Amino acid sequence: MISKRIFAFIAAAWLSIGISSARPDEGMWLPMLLKQLNESDMQKKGLKLSAEDIYSVNQSSLKDAIVSFGGFCTGEMISSEGLLLTNHHCGYGQVQQHSSVENDYLTNGFWAMNKSQELPNPGLTATFIVRMEDVTKQILAGADVAKTEADREAIIQKNIAKVRQASTAGTHYDAVIKPYFYGNEYYMYITETFKDVRLVGAPPSSIGKFGGDTDNWMWPRHTGDFSLFRIYAGPNNEPAEYSPNNKPYKPKHHLPISLSGVKENDFTLVFGFPGRTNEYLTSHAIEEIYKVSNPAKIKIRDTKLNILDKDMKASDAVRIQYAAKHASIANAWKKWIGENRGLRKANTIEKKKELERQFNTWVNADPARKQQYGDLMTEFEKNYKALDGITISRDYIMEAANGIELIRYATGYAKLQQLIDTKASQAEINAEVEKLEKSAAGFFKDYNAPTDKKVFAALMGLYYNDLDKKLLPEAVRTAGTKYKGDFAKMADDIYSKSNLTSEAGAKKLLADVKAGKTSGLKNDPAFALANAIDSHYKTQVLPTYTSVNDNLNLLYRTYMTGLRAMQQDKKFYPDANSTLRVAYGKVEPYEPLDGVQYNYYTTLEGIMEKAAMTDVPDYVIPAKLRELYEKKDYGPYGVNGELPVAFIASNHTTGGNSGSPVINANGQLIGTNFDRNWEGTMSDIAYNPDQVRNIAVDARYMLFIVDKFAGAGHLVKEMTLVTDNTSGLPQVDARKATPEKELSKKEKRKAEKAAKKAKKKEAVEVN
Repeated sequence: MISKRIFAFIAAAWLSIGISSARPDEGMWLPMLLKQLNESDMQKKGLKLSAEDIYSVNQSSLKDAIVSFGGFCTGEMISSEGLLLTNHHCGYGQVQQHSSVENDYLTNGFWAMNKSQELPNPGLTATFIVRMEDVTKQILAGADVAKTEADREAIIQKNIAKVRQASTAGTHYDAVIKPYFYGNEYYMYITETFKDVRLVGAPPSSIGKFGGDTDNWMWPRHTGDFSLFRIYAGPNNEPAEYSPNNKPYKPKHHLPISLSGVKENDFTLVFGFPGRTNEYLTSHAIEEIYKVSNPAKIKIRDTKLNILDKDMKASDAVRIQYAAKHASIANAWKKWIGENRGLRKANTIEKKKELERQFNTWVNADPARKQQYGDLMTEFEKNYKALDGITISRDYIMEAANGIELIRYATGYAKLQQLIDTKASQAEINAEVEKLEKSAAGFFKDYNAPTDKKVFAALMGLYYNDLDKKLLPEAVRTAGTKYKGDFAKMADDIYSKSNLTSEAGAKKLLADVKAGKTSGLKNDPAFALANAIDSHYKTQVLPTYTSVNDNLNLLYRTYMTGLRAMQQDKKFYPDANSTLRVAYGKVEPYEPLDGVQYNYYTTLEGIMEKAAMTDVPDYVIPAKLRELYEKKDYGPYGVNGELPVAFIASNHTTGGNSGSPVINANGQLIGTNFDRNWEGTMSDIAYNPDQVRNIAVDARYMLFIVDKFAGAGHLVKEMTLVTDNTSGLPQVDARKATPEKELSKKEKRKAEKAAKKAKKKEAVEVN
């Protein structure tokens, strides 16, 4: 069931002064192609930089300040000492890992008051892009003779390995090569990955997650969704494993932060690593998503979230264990709800069908085209028809069966059982046992068996009752009969008898295997069920799913070639695939519903209005934030007695863009992207210019929280704050440029002293 709070926000719209007639810009563009595809258009819309200022291999450029944060988010350099800014929800897992009931950084926040207090995060990485290169010819060499998609892919993978090796030999760099336009083109990214990334600061969840699930994917928004990390490097400023001897990384470029803020129609640019979009899907695919996949996944996750909510509210230990998991589950759940609403509102399926009719007309008008493209739409329809029963089976295995932590964890023991069954050497078996022993501690640290047992009963019930019985694994059908549909009773049996519900039990089972007693794993009820579901997936679902998708990939590759030939005046951008992209648009409001208009920014006043709703737990705020509000103690970050918090713009973003910098026309940071509006989540499939808006934390709110709320002004001193609007990449510090009327007497004296010191130092350096 969809939360009533979501609908409450639709009704509680904030009025704005009007809607701009200008249209937003669709697209996630490759940085190396900006010069030929986008530079002129971007400059007409207000950009004061060149394409070379944004992406260059010959000089420092904006791209040198952008990192792939952990491979799942984006971050940006905001100081010459390796300080990295990203979203609170991107760093949430790290904050959670460092938290305990005694040191609850999730609730209270964390701030390192010096570099020695910064916390290491094993496994967390930050990856820079050194350069890009079009390698289509090298990667497709010989692929035209392949008889099947599998043969073609084998040739391509061989070519990729060869090109990667040649491109990085003798360096510490890596290379990522990915397909674009369904394999019509290939681009290579040369990357540099840093492995020593430390937590510097994160606001309490009452700021970093303010609004929680109630506000997620919504506008107006008041979330201080940011966290700070620092990249450390070894000798020569190069990547190194964690060491206390490492030094803060010196980036080639860091983003100056504007104190001038934003106004309606300002140019904006988002630079980051968008994860996955499917903008060129046919109507057949969208119907499947809209009518089959999304409704099923929404129902399953809603069921799981209700269980987690109750247990997390009842126990602080469970709350900390499941905080990051809950956020991840809820994020996709609410996104799919909004996506379906957006697809319906934009009449997307019918628009796709109209494009397909136009394509058929274009193909049939020329015999040569007819020979080249055949009857593509009929082939699409036939292949999607072949997925009937397959897609829904896959969704229920991924979401319901594997949504049960015990089942997902037990599936990880499949390789060990395979080694046992094939009578592998004891050395091979022991090596796998040791891997599982190492991973057990991490899994059970954030696992609560009683909670998972409730999830098991609920999700297995959905799996059994929602699907046609012929689509179920035999083990699930048998269990349904044995327990007469009472999956709570089935859960009692499995969780009381399995060794895999506790770390001690798992280690005992593994110790037995190491000692040659191998029957325990195969007879474990959790493993037996997980293995049966996994076997069903691999034999009854995956083969058809893979075969059909191979066919579809070839059809889409051909379709993309045809669309680009048919619409030669259109600039096409490739679907997002976690590689570096540029999106651009402008700051502007929008109209979500008839008679409802949203302004383009929010302020601290809105936080206080929401906090007055005492019956909404997601709107609880820290006492100190209220105190600063009541005193209007905003420092240089306020504007006319208000403190900006967030703003929206028309940049085309998706998952992976979380943490991306929102940059103004002058190359200065004005905000950090953290979400989209609910009505615009369908932009992963089809872009609706009237509805799509990205949501960003205003940089001034971030500075206010760090400086005034957290008392971590030493971090602000690292940053380059600017108030000028000169073009290029200014590095003028606002502590010298800020008008005197905005400074207190103490701040004036401090600024004057700093200016004299800098002038004296400059004179010495000149001499």
